Amino acid sequence: MTGATRTGAVAVGGLALLAAAAVASVLYGAEPVPAGEVLAGIRDTGDSAAAGIVSARVDRTLIAVVVGACVAIAGTVLQGLTRNPIAEPGILGLNSGAALLVVIGIRAGLLDGVVDYLWTALVGVIIAGLVVHAIAATVPLRHQPMTTALAGAAIMAASSSIMVGLLLADDTALDLFRYWQVGSVAGKDAGLILPILPFVLVGLLLTLTSGRTLNAMALGDDVARSLGQRVALARGGALAGALLLTAAACALAGPIAFVGLAVPHLLRLFGGPDHGRLLLGSLLVGPALVIAADTLGRVIAPPGEVQVGVMTAVVGAPVLIVLARRAVRR
Repeated sequence: MTGATRTGAVAVGGLALLAAAAVASVLYGAEPVPAGEVLAGIRDTGDSAAAGIVSARVDRTLIAVVVGACVAIAGTVLQGLTRNPIAEPGILGLNSGAALLVVIGIRAGLLDGVVDYLWTALVGVIIAGLVVHAIAATVPLRHQPMTTALAGAAIMAASSSIMVGLLLADDTALDLFRYWQVGSVAGKDAGLILPILPFVLVGLLLTLTSGRTLNAMALGDDVARSLGQRVALARGGALAGALLLTAAACALAGPIAFVGLAVPHLLRLFGGPDHGRLLLGSLLVGPALVIAADTLGRVIAPPGEVQVGVMTAVVGAPVLIVLARRAVRR
């Protein structure tokens, strides 16, 4: 199978998965709505109660599309930049850095709206990323992938401990943070996407154009330079894009774990290691996975719901175990 054929297969397969997940998300939920009422609700001509339910499903589906694309692409880029197969925003401590700054912002009474959450999360992501990078830079290059993951785990543990200390002393902040922390697209208006859309578009521009550079860097920085790549500039641009996408996803839905880890590995199984193909697939399959997890969380225990952040963790944990077993066998 040629590269162009693989790219076409990834695009068509990804679009089919995304379309199927989006249709299921609008059709199914904790509250059953007949298919006819769903269509009437989409056209805004049906029963007002059913129309309200359908409208809420459409809103959370649109938010899941943005969040899924952001976290999947960020995971793909981080794995390529660090040459670490388990790199993703959660494992590298970026989500924890964002969460800690959000808690500090809530305690200080500074957060009022999604843009405030975005900027706060972005600062937290950048600080966590810089700390992880600084720690990894202290060891030889061959040890940096493992050191990066360990530094991310340390950031995650330290941030969690500080957050617990801050939240236990403030019940109001705990109530505000508890819902945000688990990661959810429920009860959110699709209009929340508009304030952060410029950040998402810049992040997508920086990351989706980095495929060729990531392919060259996979062979080593010296080889990448010999191929004409400006390694430092390209790495900085791709990393900035990944940080923007991580912060945007955190601001919209809270920390969503494992999607950034699982999607690139699933795509490598079918599309190979080419980063251009991985980024294209992440743009389509990431949203499909988040939508599917959200839909499953709605129907698994009606009339209640399981938050999408919990569902992605349930799916992602076995993926992490499989990756660890594959690494041991090599």
